[in-house]
Amino acid sequence: MSMIRVLIADDHKMVREGLRRILEFDGEIQVIDEADNGEECIKKIRSSKPDIVLLDINMPVMNGIEALQEIRKKKLKTKVIILTVHNEIEYLLRAVDIGIDGYVLKDSDAHELIRAVTSVYEGDKFIQPSLIPLLNSKEVLKLVAVGMFNKEIGVELGISERTVKNHLSSIFKKIDSSDRTQAAVFAIRNGLVDIK
Repeated sequence: MSMIRVLIADDHKMVREGLRRILEFDGEIQVIDEADNGEECIKKIRSSKPDIVLLDINMPVMNGIEALQEIRKKKLKTKVIILTVHNEIEYLLRAVDIGIDGYVLKDSDAHELIRAVTSVYEGDKFIQPSLIPLLNSKEVLKLVAVGMFNKEIGVELGISERTVKNHLSSIFKKIDSSDRTQAAVFAIRNGLVDIK
């Protein structure tokens, strides 16, 4: 198997050094370049042609979400794993909608990070397991925004009405809303639903 070539984009030098050590430890991954902001990351993708970019969200000049948009818009041939401290639903949904290959939290252990890089390299998507329920919530939120009732949502997604209610109450907590209307407004404002 050839080495997996990785570019790390993070504005903290110490974080980049730590990630490099973790990734290169088992000898199957090679960190070929580093960037400390989104703009530099885009330039280095062009010159280094990495298989995978590990992309932090909070960076100066151009943040990780903006960099991800550019990477996709310019159709740069690299896979992108967001590596972040943000476990809020908004960031995850935004990144998934733009098109990420992986999403991993910085408090993961080294084994999980390496698993994410390997999975993505082999063509799979990797969302940190603890965040998967948020993605299911996204589908529920979309259907609430188009005016479906809990029972209809359950039928549409093949889940029980009770599960729909559970998703909704966790969504309300996460996005700090108290009812379906506010949740629908959140979904529309964040581009989760197209209003024709």
